Order: sequence, then C-alpha cells, then structure tokens
Amino acid sequence: MRTRLTLIYAGLFLIAGVVLLGATYALFQQQLRASGMKVLAQRIDVGGKVTTSATLGDRTAAPSGDDPLITGADAERWWREQQDQLRHAAIRSLLVQGGIALGVVGGAAAGFGWLVAGRVLAPLHRVTDTARRIAGAPAADRGLHERIALRGPNDEVKELADAFDTMVERLDRSFDGQRRFIANASHELRTPLTVSRAVVEVAMHRRSVSADVKQLGEDLLTINLRHERLISGLLLLAGSEKEITGRRPVDLADVVTHVVGQTATEARRAGVVVHESAAEASTRGDALLLERLVHNLVENGIRHNIGRGGEVWVASRARDDSLVEIEVSNTGPTVPPYDVPSLFEPFHRMVTERLITARGAGLGLSIVRSVAEAHGGEARARARDGGGLVVTVTLPAAPDRDPPDQA
Repeated sequence: MRTRLTLIYAGLFLIAGVVLLGATYALFQQQLRASGMKVLAQRIDVGGKVTTSATLGDRTAAPSGDDPLITGADAERWWREQQDQLRHAAIRSLLVQGGIALGVVGGAAAGFGWLVAGRVLAPLHRVTDTARRIAGAPAADRGLHERIALRGPNDEVKELADAFDTMVERLDRSFDGQRRFIANASHELRTPLTVSRAVVEVAMHRRSVSADVKQLGEDLLTINLRHERLISGLLLLAGSEKEITGRRPVDLADVVTHVVGQTATEARRAGVVVHESAAEASTRGDALLLERLVHNLVENGIRHNIGRGGEVWVASRARDDSLVEIEVSNTGPTVPPYDVPSLFEPFHRMVTERLITARGAGLGLSIVRSVAEAHGGEARARARDGGGLVVTVTLPAAPDRDPPDQA
C-alpha cells in the first residue's frame, strides 16, 4: 500500500507537471506568432559605426560585420531564418531544461510521498503487528490481554484500532468466562456423580438387596460411568483446544507401547487382537495429551469390535525429517465414506452406538483432532476396505537439537 500511494503521489505530480509544461509551450508558441515582424536592423561598418538602419517594414536589414546591406526579399528571408533559429533554440531550451527540472522535482516528490505514506500507514502496521502477536501467542489467555491503545486524532485509522481493541476485549472476557466455567464444571459436575455412584454401590452391597435391585444398580453405575466419561471428555476437549505451552520431547513409540499395554486387558475381554508396530518417532508436546490421543484411537478400535473378534493395528513412524505420524486402523462395521468427515465432530456417533448405555460419549475423535491441532498437526480418517476405520495423525517432528534456551 505504501508503494501504491507513493506511485499515486508521484504520478499525479508528473501528470500535473507535464500539463503545466505543455501549457507553457503552447503559450510560448502563441507569443512568438503574435510578436510583430518589425525589428530594428543595424549595419555596422568596419570601424564599428552605425552606417544605416531600417526596419522590415522597409524590407531592409543589416546582417552583421562587413556584410553588405541587404534589402527587399533577401532581408525578409534572412529575418525569417533568424526568427526560426531563435524559436527552435528557445523551444529546445524550454523542453530540455523543463523536462530535467520536472524529473528532478518528480523524484523529490516521490521520495516525499514515500515518507508521507509511511507516516500515514505507521498506525496500520502497529495494528497488524499487534494482531499477529495475539494470533501467535502460545496461549489465548496471555495474548488477548494485549491492546493497541492507539493515540492520535480521531481519524479512520484510530477508529479501526479502537474497534480492534473492543473486539479483543470481548474475546478476552469470553475466554475468561470459558475458563471459569471449566473450573466450576470440574467440581460441580463431578462431585454429584461421585456421590451418586457411592450411594448406588452402598445400596448394591447390602445383604438384603434383591437380584432385580442389584441389576438396577449395575445399570445405574453404567449410566453414571458414561456421564463421568462425558464430563471428563468435555473438560479434556476444552483444555486441548488451547495451544500447548510446555512442550517436551516425546517419542511416540513409547506412547504407543504404553497405551497398548494399558488396553491389553480390555482387548482380551473384548476378544480383539491388537497389533503393535512402534518405530521411533520423536515430536515435542504434552506427553499426557498425546497419550490420551493414542488411547482414544485404540479404545475406539476395540469398542467397535466387541463381540466380533476383530483386530486393531497401531503404528508410529517418522514420515520424513519434518513429520511423524501415528496410524490406528481397525476392523468393524462398514463406515459410509460420506459419514467419515463428521466423525470428528463432538457428540457424533454411528447409528448403532446411539444408545443411552453406550460406552462412548461421541468425543473420542473430537479430542484426537483437538490434541493434534494443538500440537501443530492434523488428524485424518478414511473408511477401511472390508469395514472399519483408518485414522492417521500427523505431527511435527522434533528438531535434532533443542534450542539453547531449552536444552
């Protein structure tokens, strides 16, 4: 924009200068044509004395020095030649010197326009820099506290800066409200569920409890467990959507091995075989969140194969020097290709899972995507041939060496 404004300033100045120079040239030509044809002609003899004088009205002229006096048509022709030479010299001087002057002043105008444009656009650069710092802040709750606070006349740029500050302030209040909600929900929602679970367990373990009451208690505990999972998933999803501030080196091979060991008992009970292929794949991030990512994928694969005797494949590998990935594929019911993109949406479950007693809360893949994006990566899914799903999570690879301030 600064370059465009400078070119506009310089272009307008040059156009005005060319118009002025052209007008001067036209007036000069008109003045030459309107000037009288009567001039004083003098003839100077060898001694330097004036010997005769006449005017073109008498068709007489004295060219110079020792030349004889010319009269009549020769005098008029000589005068026209002198007039033409004078006019050409004056026009040449006007155009050449005027053009040089116009170029020099035009360059000075362009430089001055560059300075003026930079001065005018400086507040816009400040707005842009502040927006970039807020967008690139490691955590939203830090960056949103910054304001432009532009001082100066109430012009359009100040209105833009004030509108930006108002927007950021409202976003800051919104994030503060979200954080307070998460903190309160963590206590207010979990506590009643914990109390209700304890009450049901006490009632089920009484000696006089009947079989139908015991079955009812087990159903209530299953529903209570699902609600606890739902609340934990919501809180984890809210926390994973923020940028990761404390990044540490994490080997995804260790995470895969640990998660497969954790879910081994659950897989045996479900009759599911889990295949592990843990190759070294180093990244930087939050180890607990990355463990939750892999755990959700493996648990999702096991849950969709309960009673089917299916299989789950878990692999970690380095794709190249800049990317590492985790791939979890599983057998299971056929997933329509059009339904795959919506699997990452919160509370989305397949039709066969939409039961009140279902184990899943519909947040597993949503958490996977949020954790991946918080680490600067992405999560993709595709339907597996023969049924099931293949989920691939790509993350930035860890540098070979830590920066000096983090070593």
